[in-house]
Amino acid sequence: MKALVISPQPFFSPRGTPFSVYYRTMITSEQGIDIDLLTYGEGQNVDLPGVNIIRIPRFKALGDVKIGPSPLKLFLDIVMGIWTILLLIKTRYNFVHAHEEAVFLCSVLKPIFRFKLLYDMHSSLPQQLSNFQFSSSAALIKIFEILENFSIRQSDAVIAICPDLETYAKSLTKTPDKVVLLENSIFEPVKLVTSEKSNSNNSDKYDRIQRILSSNNMLVLYAGSLESYQGIGMTLEAFKQVLSNQKNIRLMFLGGSKEQVKYYSKMVKKMSLQDEVEFVGSVSKEIVLECTKNASVLISPRSAGTNTPLKIYEQIASGVPLVATNIYSHSQVLNDDVAFLAKPEPYDFAAKIIDALGDKKKREKKACNACRLYEEKYSKMVYKNKMRNLLSKLK
Repeated sequence: MKALVISPQPFFSPRGTPFSVYYRTMITSEQGIDIDLLTYGEGQNVDLPGVNIIRIPRFKALGDVKIGPSPLKLFLDIVMGIWTILLLIKTRYNFVHAHEEAVFLCSVLKPIFRFKLLYDMHSSLPQQLSNFQFSSSAALIKIFEILENFSIRQSDAVIAICPDLETYAKSLTKTPDKVVLLENSIFEPVKLVTSEKSNSNNSDKYDRIQRILSSNNMLVLYAGSLESYQGIGMTLEAFKQVLSNQKNIRLMFLGGSKEQVKYYSKMVKKMSLQDEVEFVGSVSKEIVLECTKNASVLISPRSAGTNTPLKIYEQIASGVPLVATNIYSHSQVLNDDVAFLAKPEPYDFAAKIIDALGDKKKREKKACNACRLYEEKYSKMVYKNKMRNLLSKLK
């Protein structure tokens, strides 16, 4: 049996790392299925036995791919489309596993090349256009809605990564049983063929982190992207209030582009928080795990969206208490038994951080409940079983 996996994103890259592509492809390969994985030229090579990774040209002069829709991604997707057709002409695939926008072309090609189609739905693509402020054109958004609806109907199976997407996808098909909820809940380190070379900048980041971890201060930790919907500005306002209540505490942000780090670092300086708040930028997965183990509280201050963030699963499995905004993006997984849930505004978010830091018994109970929830619903074994059952439908 042979499959084509199409991943329109850098594979594997520190920015917006596609863990789901890696783990789903790995499990598929473990079932004895030969895989060609078509992806962007940008990214690091990974160790995936039985998987032939095919990359389109890098086009390095055009810059790096950023999170969300962009003109560069549109160009690269056109090139990916040409590669997809060439591969389908050359090889007879039993099924095609199309991630995100790759499904649009595959839905059209399916009756021509007669393969089964698995749509990996990481988000609603029309919604992405609005969330990332790529376009406000009603006509363009409508076109994406039509393409998305057509793709769901054409697919033999659909992976939805959160309950909201599951409900949405099921509403668009007469065969709702083909939609499978498979949360992106696995976060084990990816095996790279070669590690990134360290440089003085990375060494400087690590030294800054070690100074924070070795201090006697309690650490509030955020690890993730610094996009506008992540509530970073609100968090800084909240932290000012936390500091007025409690001393010997630091706030550290891991992740984000150089431009974002520079922007928020300026904001920190204007707010006179430069001694208590650190924006480090992108770091390795190993460093994130080290910081998580040393944190007093983890935070997820997201302000908008419906998809559950990947980091939530890692946070509830960490054994460290979590403070998160009480929005639908989080409440699909979180409740008051497993996390400190706050309104997405500075005063309440600050109050919940103070509560998490001050009440040892409460934070230990919530952290314990969170670990139990992860093991029961989102663990690696649960994930693998769901993926194996899904693949059995495509054979």
